[in-house]
Amino acid sequence: MLFTEPLFLFIFLPALLGLYFSSPRGARNFLLLAASLVFYAWGERTYVAILLFSIVLNYLSGLLIGQSPAKGRRRRLLLVGALAGNLLLLIVFKYAAFLTANLNGLLGVFGVAGLPLPHLRLPIGISFFTFMGMSYLIDIYRRQLEAERNLNTFALYITLFPHLIAGPIVRYSDIAKELRERFVSRPEFAEGIRRFIIGFGKKMIIANAVAFPADSIFNAPVDQLTTGLAWLGVVCYTLQIYFDFSGYSDMAIGLARMFGFHFPENFDYPYIADSITNFWRRWHISLSTWFRDYLFFPLGVRGPRWRIYLNLLIVFFLCGLWHGASWTFVVWGLFHGAFLVIERLGLNAWLQRRPRALRHIYTLLVVMVAWVFFRADSLSGALLYLRAMAGFVGPSAGQAYNVAMFLNNEVILALTLGVLGSLPLLPTLREWQERIVREARGTSAVFLEFGARLFNLAMLVLVFVASAALSAAGTYNPFIYFRF
Repeated sequence: MLFTEPLFLFIFLPALLGLYFSSPRGARNFLLLAASLVFYAWGERTYVAILLFSIVLNYLSGLLIGQSPAKGRRRRLLLVGALAGNLLLLIVFKYAAFLTANLNGLLGVFGVAGLPLPHLRLPIGISFFTFMGMSYLIDIYRRQLEAERNLNTFALYITLFPHLIAGPIVRYSDIAKELRERFVSRPEFAEGIRRFIIGFGKKMIIANAVAFPADSIFNAPVDQLTTGLAWLGVVCYTLQIYFDFSGYSDMAIGLARMFGFHFPENFDYPYIADSITNFWRRWHISLSTWFRDYLFFPLGVRGPRWRIYLNLLIVFFLCGLWHGASWTFVVWGLFHGAFLVIERLGLNAWLQRRPRALRHIYTLLVVMVAWVFFRADSLSGALLYLRAMAGFVGPSAGQAYNVAMFLNNEVILALTLGVLGSLPLLPTLREWQERIVREARGTSAVFLEFGARLFNLAMLVLVFVASAALSAAGTYNPFIYFRF
């Protein structure tokens, strides 16, 4: 059940809100847990057992680790065993086919018959709830938090429906107090609605509109692409993946706010970054900080510089693999990791002496080239597409594809809104409104404040109505991070 579906918008969410705020406070966690399990089971009836197993595994492991001596072999063994259990789930369901295919390729070199490929469907959200469980156990091991003794409370942390299938990756410490007691004020609830509508608009009005040309161009034969068409495809995909995922994160944060939870921010206008280092401080923040705190720092940040560079490559190799069981994702991760190393070697210092526009162009170019690997179905397909972008693959005679086929009014509007939405214009506009109202005096201040609120409300209503209409019409609605 996606947040953009009419079923969720007009039945599930209103019914849950009504039940939640009419229920006694002591029953609200249980109600949210039950609703979250229904939300998950709606599209994942078979593998809901995997989610429940993960909850029990991490709950019991957390208790055992928390009760063990602070310094001792037993504590370490418990942590290693629990982390291995989590990773085993991920490997079996997400990477079994990938590992088997690569093993068969190696066996084929020696003339040995390959193994049959397993065909297991990926449980929805397994990458997200597995990482949440692992961070919970590591924080207990480090004595940074106490193990949760209430199974219902811990299960709610893992299954809370706003973050369950696509993040953000929420750490237990982020919402520990709110899991026990929370209060939703009217301004907080209103802010949750505002944030949800903004995310809804990002997804339906921008991401979905550029998704169709992006998918069509990337799926077209490379020898049918002009250089301009190849660039249009990657520009569309660059905007699609950002507004698809950041829009979903905004909706998740807004939904959580309606129920009294405060999730961490997941995006901070990454396309205004002026280096790849800065990009990763702004893109998928909950994942990048997870890898930083639970992998990069433990690997060691002291010692010879080559060791730090190696650790960066290891982190981004695994970051790529986390996104998908394919060499294209691995290359995407290593591509970013390599540029992070190059920037540490001196490129960043050189860039800081150059105009910001040049730094920005460099960053966008690296990011967009990397997105080709992320989007392509194979490494060879990615390399051919990059050749088309560079002008080395020309269209064949009788070419069937051209830019005009995809640049209709809807796509042009979405591209324009996407470029503008990639800039921090909304926060700037809000600050400007607040400053004007704050500096006004007397009656004019009242009218200005009323006018600003009315304008903001009208814009939100317009975005919601337009997005809901697109949802009800059943327009093209892919969701990139749903498969992770």
